[in-house]
Amino acid sequence: MAVTTLEVPGDGTTTTLRRRRPKLGVYGLLVPASILMAVALGYPLVRQFVISFQEYGLRQQFGQPAEWVGLQNYVDLLTDPYVWTVIARSIAFCLVNAAVTMVIGIAFAVLMNRVGKAARMTLQVSLLLAWGTPVLASMTVWQWLFDSQYGAINWVLSNVLGLEGMAHHSWIIQPLSFYFVATVIVVWMSVPFVAFSVYAGLLQVPEETMEAAQLDGASARQRFWNITMPMVRPVLSVVLLLQVIWDLKVFTQIYVLQRAGAPTRDTNLLGTLIYSYAKEFSTAGALATIMLVITLALTGFYIRQMLKEDEL
Repeated sequence: MAVTTLEVPGDGTTTTLRRRRPKLGVYGLLVPASILMAVALGYPLVRQFVISFQEYGLRQQFGQPAEWVGLQNYVDLLTDPYVWTVIARSIAFCLVNAAVTMVIGIAFAVLMNRVGKAARMTLQVSLLLAWGTPVLASMTVWQWLFDSQYGAINWVLSNVLGLEGMAHHSWIIQPLSFYFVATVIVVWMSVPFVAFSVYAGLLQVPEETMEAAQLDGASARQRFWNITMPMVRPVLSVVLLLQVIWDLKVFTQIYVLQRAGAPTRDTNLLGTLIYSYAKEFSTAGALATIMLVITLALTGFYIRQMLKEDEL
């Protein structure tokens, strides 16, 4: 119960107002969402962590007690050179894809902010169609484009650009070209989110500030790097954080390309390697936990930066 005393001007009398303070504060309103998150995400995460310390396979699925093996699953994984190869490959793939996606997404956002209404609407609809297309449907189209026999990419390279050696080139057999195709697909699907997010941030930049800088003699490049980019930096930090997380755990695009004929061992990333341990739940759980630690390590810097900005 909060008590407020008001003095009435003129006669010197006072009036006491009593207002009931709500029993549930702001934190109380978070309880339902916290419970839902704990059940939907917390329990599977804890269960995965526990299984990673056990010998848990198909037999345990049918009731046989799981044997506690401690850190043995982690030792087996971290002493396997192939696992370290996949980890390094996954981190490199993640960083390259996140960087390329951010650069292209920011470019599209700036373009949408500067073109006319008709061109902007056309660009936005195109990005929405690319973003809204189901992953498997878009993968079917991309597989046709890069097909070695009937693909449009090979036809353009061989018949239009005169690169005769690309007439029947198989893009997914060699690991380097496989990751090039995977990067093109992943970036194509991720750019719309970055473009729309950054474009929304650009709309919040005050026009008065830009006009004042222009009157003071600042060039377009100086206004962009010294005014626009610092103002949209919080948006860029969040978007980059999400891109790193998504690109590190990419699975569908890699798995579908592997099923099309790519060498699995030479093209595995962490997501597909975890999936390959489908019958070894404990090993998969340990590798998934390692993947979580890597994700936290890669995103820890940006999380600390965002927390510092919130404290200011």
